Amino acid sequence: MPSFLKPEIPNCTSQCKRSLGHSSHVRASTRFPGELALTHKVLDETPLSDTFAWNNLIHTHLSNRDPGGALSIYHHMMMRGACPDRRTLPRVLTASRICGDLFLGKQLHGQAIKLGFFDEHYVITALIEIYGRLDGIEAGKWLFDKSPRRNSVAWTMILKLYLMENKPDLAVNVFYQMVELNARIDSVVLITAAGACGLLKSVEHGRRVHDVARKFRLESDILVSNSLLKMHIDCGRMEDARGFFNQMTTKDVISWTEIICGYVKKGEFNEALKLFRKMNMDGIKPDSLSVSSVLPACARAVAHKNGKEIHGYSLRNGMYSNLIVQNATVDMYAKSGLVDYAIKVFERMKKRDVISWTVMILGFSLHGKGELGVELFCRMEKDQRVEADQFTYAAVLHCCTAACMVEEGKFYFNCIKEPNITHYALMVSLLARASLFDEARAFMEEHHIERHAEVLRALLDGCWMHHRRNLGKQVFEQLGDLEPLDAENYVLVSNWYSGNGKWDLVDKLRETIMSMGSKPKKAYSWIEFQNKVHVFGTGDISHPRSERIYTELQCLMKKVKAEAQRPASGFSFHGVDEERECIQIGHSEMLALSFGLICTQPGATIRITKNLRMCRGCHDSAKLVSKIVEREIILKDPNCFHHFKDGFCSCRDFW
Repeated sequence: MPSFLKPEIPNCTSQCKRSLGHSSHVRASTRFPGELALTHKVLDETPLSDTFAWNNLIHTHLSNRDPGGALSIYHHMMMRGACPDRRTLPRVLTASRICGDLFLGKQLHGQAIKLGFFDEHYVITALIEIYGRLDGIEAGKWLFDKSPRRNSVAWTMILKLYLMENKPDLAVNVFYQMVELNARIDSVVLITAAGACGLLKSVEHGRRVHDVARKFRLESDILVSNSLLKMHIDCGRMEDARGFFNQMTTKDVISWTEIICGYVKKGEFNEALKLFRKMNMDGIKPDSLSVSSVLPACARAVAHKNGKEIHGYSLRNGMYSNLIVQNATVDMYAKSGLVDYAIKVFERMKKRDVISWTVMILGFSLHGKGELGVELFCRMEKDQRVEADQFTYAAVLHCCTAACMVEEGKFYFNCIKEPNITHYALMVSLLARASLFDEARAFMEEHHIERHAEVLRALLDGCWMHHRRNLGKQVFEQLGDLEPLDAENYVLVSNWYSGNGKWDLVDKLRETIMSMGSKPKKAYSWIEFQNKVHVFGTGDISHPRSERIYTELQCLMKKVKAEAQRPASGFSFHGVDEERECIQIGHSEMLALSFGLICTQPGATIRITKNLRMCRGCHDSAKLVSKIVEREIILKDPNCFHHFKDGFCSCRDFW
């Protein structure tokens, strides 16, 4: 037996008394809350032979999260000469584990051997757990291997210990050993094994575990089936997960929440919303976790109506005070373009955690309200219950970048104890947007981050905004050297040349991109009208109302030219071939804008989403259109929300 597992074998009525008497956990528990304090009045009257009464007192303290009290009862039991039974030791071992007292655990191990309880299933499992958690999985596994009797509870404990040490591969191997040795497979073992496969994201192991569940006819157990469903989702097999979900004979709120959450994570938001509706129709009442899981599916401009409906559902069903639901609601409104709604929900929250503050601060940055985001961060700092984390600092740096608040950004960056590459990239973006390119390059050299693609792209954004073409070309070349197989870098260079009208170089780069087997992303914009999403590509004439759309847009462009000089040309950050021969009014966002103008009531806000960054020409045109038609136009691109109103944009022409 290894020395680290050598138990102390005490005399039941002498050494164990001394060891328990010297335990700090026992001495510390001299007072008990509420009715538990009354138990000491009857301890001296409890018959020595009534082990059930002693066990019940120990269990009561454990149930009330008072492990020290449980050890105190056991100490009193030993002092009076009462002898524990096979049900006593597992509970006292649990109390020792919770208190982190391995020495006492070894004393109890020795006592179990002396009293002949070492072959009891629950004693063995409790010993495996205390050694595994306090002395490492190797100690627990050694004891398990030497145990005279091993049941499914002990097997499951070994699996859980491996998972606690982030060793899911070893947990799966232990499960296969169980199957080979014909050990009893129960639902808890299968749930644990399925969790290990999900952590590994292994489709092969997942299918093998599922086959075992089917073999032992445990597939229909609701706890097992929910675990298998989650396993398939975690392994990235939504097709298998959906097929299994459809076959499940019994589904509860957890089943529905898991499949909804899976589709949300995969980005299939419409399917997640359909399932949420079907869940209600099938009579399963969504809980707070279901609501918070589906709200991210509504964090899009075209789904803000769905978000409002789900928010209303949460209010009607008493979930408003749930912090997770409130945070998800604020996040949903901010990302769907309704930042004013997000502010209202946030301000009405009675309790806020760091996530609440972070999502609201980030929401301000998305909508060009950087100053308000910084003010909110200052408010948060006054709340001593909340401490900013790396995500909160990233959010406030986003705000500083949006508002071009250089000094504030430097201050908050210096507050970060261990900045990561996201924080560095945000600082470079802030300096570049402020046209402080020398300082940005010096910052990159100082922190040795010149060869990070995220940082170089942040510098490139500033070059694009301030027309620093020579520096931009250098950055492009660095990106190409850093990521030679990334076709998007060549697309960026192509766009850069197109902005200078160097179409011969654009053609050469296009050949390079095609030779890599890649195609540039096509630009698309979409708008929701009467519960239907209308999608437009560049130069799109497939829409049934195309003729009216183009006519309206041509009239608008005439008014735009009368209002100001011709909009500045500019390249967009995607393949330029489709826009090369296309006049300004053929760009996807302008087609969506025209459609919105002819379909909605005068004065109504128009909400558009584009998959790629707006070009300068469309951005300038949209500003003037908002003034001409006297409407607010909200356009979401990958960088931010553009609120066009009265001839101005919330991004201040920095995006």
